[in-house]
Amino acid sequence: MGIRLPVVTHAKQIIRGSLFIQKKAAPVAMDVPKGYFAVYVGDSQKRRYVVPISYLSQPSFQDLLSQAEEEFGFNHPMGGLTIPCEEEVFLNLTSHLNKS
Repeated sequence: MGIRLPVVTHAKQIIRGSLFIQKKAAPVAMDVPKGYFAVYVGDSQKRRYVVPISYLSQPSFQDLLSQAEEEFGFNHPMGGLTIPCEEEVFLNLTSHLNKS
C-alpha cells in the first residue's frame, strides 16, 4: 500500500494527457526504453531528450511540468511533451537530479 502525493499524481496526469495527444499525432519512432519518457526542450528550436520516469517525483521537475501545462495545456506542438525552458536550464536541472 503506497501513499500517493497529489503533486506526483498531477504530474502523471500531465504525462498521460501528452501521451494521449501524441497517439493522435503522426507516428513517431518508438525508441524510448521502458521506464523513460521523451520530452522536447527549448525556446525556439526544440530538442528531444529521453529522461527517466523517476524525475516525476522530483519537485524541480514537477515545476517544469507545471510550466509546460500553463503554456501548452495538453496540446503539445511537437507531438510529445514540450517543456518551455532554455535547453541549458533543463540540462542543469537534470544533471542535479542524476546526482540525487
